[in-house]
Amino acid sequence: MKNLLIVTGIAGLVASVLVGIGEYMLHFDDLARFENGGYEFMVGISQTRSTIGHFFGVLGATLYPVGCYHIYLMLRPANQALALAGFLIASFGFIVGAVWIGSRASVSALIQVSPTAEIEQLISLYDVRYETLLQIVRITTLVFSVIIVWLSVKGKSLYPRWIGLFNPIFMIVGSFILFAIVPVIGKHTMPIALNVAFFVFFMLSIVIASRHKDVKK
Repeated sequence: MKNLLIVTGIAGLVASVLVGIGEYMLHFDDLARFENGGYEFMVGISQTRSTIGHFFGVLGATLYPVGCYHIYLMLRPANQALALAGFLIASFGFIVGAVWIGSRASVSALIQVSPTAEIEQLISLYDVRYETLLQIVRITTLVFSVIIVWLSVKGKSLYPRWIGLFNPIFMIVGSFILFAIVPVIGKHTMPIALNVAFFVFFMLSIVIASRHKDVKK
């Protein structure tokens, strides 16, 4: 069981790294034009860069549900039903997220060409079809974070109570605060905030899991 915890935790960690690399390549803007709305921050991103980022992001995202299973196993002793609900909700969110990140290279290509009425219409359709999916990812991450906090605070999971402070939503908010306070650093973490959040969480979770000498099924 301990080996299962470690392996699934590493899978989640690898997912956060691969998707983080992909999303960084797709989204990073040295001018930090993230606050301007629209897709101005994508202007100037080469086709090669966005294509490489596309494959890192999409392929890496397939490992996130395995990482969610790791968190489920860690939370299960506190409340199996609620932990399972968290696993299903988070996995659903990441599956939807894989569809969303798989669309980013396409909209990036649209942004690089001269704007026309047809291009603007395609971008508007993209907003409806894909930016809506991003909202689903945000909601599922919020719900999953609440479950993590609730079950860890109870003190019956395999997590110490303090792990709730490092739940994904808090860490994502932290990336936005960092961008506001120290933009020269925050501009690197803000485009990949969700992946940074889960990277930190999985790192801590693996360390905690490795310290359990006898974990029963």
